Amino acid sequence: MASVRVLLVSTYELGHQPVLVASAAGALRQAGHEVRAVDVALQPLTPEPVAWAQAVALAVPMHTAARLARAVAGRLRTERPELPLCFYGLYAMVAAEPAGDDGGRCDLAVAGETDAELVAWARQLDTQQLAVTAGAGAERHAGRPARPGADAAQGAPLAPRRVVTLRRGPSSPPARDVLPPPSAYARLQVGGEQRLAAAVEASRGCTHRCRHCPVPVVYDGRIRVVPVETVVADVAGLVEQGVRHVTFSDPDFLNGPQHARRVVDAVHGAFPELTFDVTVKVEHVLRHRDLWPHMAASGCLFVVSAFESATDRILAVLDKGHSVADSVEAVAVLRAEGIEPRPSLLPFTPWTNPEDLAALVDLVAGCDLGGNVDAVQYSIRLLVPPGSLLLTDGLLTSGQLDGYDPELLGWRWRSPDPALDALQQRLAALAEQAGDEGWDTPTVTSAVRDAVGSVVPGGLGPAPEPPARLRSALPPELRPRLTEAWFCCAEPTGTQLQSAGGCR
Repeated sequence: MASVRVLLVSTYELGHQPVLVASAAGALRQAGHEVRAVDVALQPLTPEPVAWAQAVALAVPMHTAARLARAVAGRLRTERPELPLCFYGLYAMVAAEPAGDDGGRCDLAVAGETDAELVAWARQLDTQQLAVTAGAGAERHAGRPARPGADAAQGAPLAPRRVVTLRRGPSSPPARDVLPPPSAYARLQVGGEQRLAAAVEASRGCTHRCRHCPVPVVYDGRIRVVPVETVVADVAGLVEQGVRHVTFSDPDFLNGPQHARRVVDAVHGAFPELTFDVTVKVEHVLRHRDLWPHMAASGCLFVVSAFESATDRILAVLDKGHSVADSVEAVAVLRAEGIEPRPSLLPFTPWTNPEDLAALVDLVAGCDLGGNVDAVQYSIRLLVPPGSLLLTDGLLTSGQLDGYDPELLGWRWRSPDPALDALQQRLAALAEQAGDEGWDTPTVTSAVRDAVGSVVPGGLGPAPEPPARLRSALPPELRPRLTEAWFCCAEPTGTQLQSAGGCR
C-alpha cells in the first residue's frame, strides 16, 4: 500500500503540546502514512509543508481552536483549492458549518473517536491516488502533489462527509516527535519555580450531560478509556524530555474512578516524583472524597472544577448536578488534603442578573480563591453552538436568541440587562490586559470587584472573609497553576486570529 502525506495542524490546545495531533500522528504512522505537524500557536504555517501535503487535518478540540482553524482553512483553500481538508475533534461539526467565507468548507468533519476515521480517510485518499492517471505524476515531478481527494474519472472532489463516531479503534501511542518539544509550551508554576509540563489523555467523553457543554453533544453520556499501558508509555516519553508535571486532560478524570485510580497508581509507581492535575466535577469531588488522600499522596497538586455560578437557579438550568453549597464543600474537601481547587466559571448567561455576579465574586473571596481564578474566567460568556442541549432541551427559545453567527460559530444572545453585555466586554478586555501585563492577584481581584460593583445597585460590600477550613495554606503567588491562563470557551484574541489567518 502506498502512503499519503498528511499534514496535521493545531491552532490551540490550552498552551499544551496538542494531544489530539500527537494521537492522530501515532495512528496514521502505524497505518503506514507520512505525517508532519504544525502548531500554529507556536509556528508559522509556511508554504513548504502545505506544498508537501496531500491532505490536511485541522484539530479542533475546543471553541477557541475551531475559530482559529477556520481562519487557517480559509487560507489553505485559497492557496491549494484542490487539497483535501478535514476538521477533527470535539468541535468538528461546528467548525464545518457553512459560512460566507471559505473557512468551513472541508471534505471530512469527524468528531468523537477520531483516529480510526482519520486512518480510514487516508486509506480512501490513497485508493484515489492510485487511480490517478500519469498526468498526476507530472504534477508531482513539478512540485505539485497529486490530487488524492479527486475522483479519477471526473476530477470532482470527494463528497463532503460528516461523521460522529464512538467506535473504539486500536490505541496507538501518541507520536509527540512531530511537534515542538514540551519546553516550548506552558509550564507548571509552583512555589516560586517553573517545571516542564505536558497534557496526557486517560479517557475521552463524559458520563454527564451538562446542557452548556459540547462533550455530551458528541459522546451522549459515554466515555472511552485509554489503556493504562498506553498512558504510562506516553508519560515515560515525556519524562525522558524533562517533563515533571502532567495535566490529565480528560473532561472529567473521575468519570471512571477505578480506571482513574489504576492510571494514577501506574504513573506514580513508575515516576514517583511526577506531579499532576486533573479536571473533576464538583459532585465527583464530593462523591469520591475518600480518594483525595490517595490522590494527594500520589502527586495531585490541583483540581480544575466547573463551579460555573454562585446561583442555584442557574446551576439547575445548566444541569450541573451540584449546588453552591456543594462548591463550597468541595473547596474544604480538597484543601483538607493540601490540593488546590481551580474553579472554572460561567459568569454571563441569558439568566444572569447583577446580583448573580455579585454572588460569584463573593464566592471567590469567601472561599479564598482569588489566587486560583485566572482573570479570563470572569469574562466567560455562554456559548450556544449548533446542537447545544440548551436548544434541544428547550431551555433557550427563539425569543432569547439573535440568530446564528457563522463567524462566532454559535447562536448570539443578549442579556435582558444591556449593562451586563457591556460589563462582559469590559472584563474580557481586562483579562487580556491582565495577561499581557502580568497582573498579580490583588490587582485582578480589585479590578474585577470594581467592574462588577458598577452594575450592582448600591455596589458591592466588603469582600467576605473565608473561614479557616476554606483557607489555603499557600499565599496566592505560590499556589500551583499553569502559565497558560486562557480557556477553551474563551473567544480568541485579535492577535490569535490574525496569526491563524496569516499562517506565515
